[in-house]
Amino acid sequence: MKDSKQAEYSTNRRKFMHITSAIAAGSMLTHTSTGQAADSKGSKKNPICVFTKPFNSLSFDELADRIAELGFDGIEAPIRKGGHVEPEQVEQRLPELVEALEKRNLEITIMTSDVNDPDDPATERVLRTAATLGIKRYRMKYFKYDLQQSVLSQIDQWRPKLKQLAAMNHDFGLTGVYQNHAGPNYLGAPLWDLRMALQDIAPSDIGVAYDIRHATAEGGMSWPVTFNMIEPFIDTVYVKDFVWKEGKKPANVPLGEGRIDPTFFKTLANTGFSGPISLHEEYLDHRKPELVPQHLAAIKADLATLRTMLASE
Repeated sequence: MKDSKQAEYSTNRRKFMHITSAIAAGSMLTHTSTGQAADSKGSKKNPICVFTKPFNSLSFDELADRIAELGFDGIEAPIRKGGHVEPEQVEQRLPELVEALEKRNLEITIMTSDVNDPDDPATERVLRTAATLGIKRYRMKYFKYDLQQSVLSQIDQWRPKLKQLAAMNHDFGLTGVYQNHAGPNYLGAPLWDLRMALQDIAPSDIGVAYDIRHATAEGGMSWPVTFNMIEPFIDTVYVKDFVWKEGKKPANVPLGEGRIDPTFFKTLANTGFSGPISLHEEYLDHRKPELVPQHLAAIKADLATLRTMLASE
């Protein structure tokens, strides 16, 4: 058994090194220095991917088959603790996921990660592996405020880490994206603080994954104001919908059935945005494997709604 495991490891390692040597140079050349990072689909405007958090129970081949059948360009893959690939297995398992997707003409458009600390030994290993496999973007882990301390001083403390991580991204030809997430203690929830934190950092090194659901939950009718403010930093757009439950708490719902303003997509188009759009379906329990068929049906319906919204821009 030990020999079998060692042989499997050696095979995966050789496969990884082969892919590394084949595409490492190309991954560095496609990184841009302004606005949005280059799309690995070339000139295709707004490639659409889907966050595959509900599909941890599927094999990589099954996952690729189902996503290809739905008609997406790629996936937003959770490569983090509890995701498709655990960080400590990234060198062995991530090439296998990329290979399964490539067989169906799919890509990892965004890699969702646990990365937010450039000094963490896992950070360089995860980013280097992603870069050598041709992945262009990764979503960062959140920073959370201690509300017993000064918010502004915490932003000042995080900024050097962000700049160091941005430099690492630049060297690898990667773009880190930070998602605005609604909540009482998230950096980025009100968006103005994220603009402060990313000051003097090129959006091609660390940009914003702009989430219209969370921006609406936090900003209400004023979302166009904060969108205007953060727009130069936007690399990627996240799409999902919600309603206010009993007037107090947000509850996720199918796209088009909630509070998201459909005019957002016209506003987005008017900026010339050409980056990826990631669809998130989060109104079904992602922890139950038996719900996979329902997730697939829900995502298919949400994708049809998204395409309608984009067509009416």
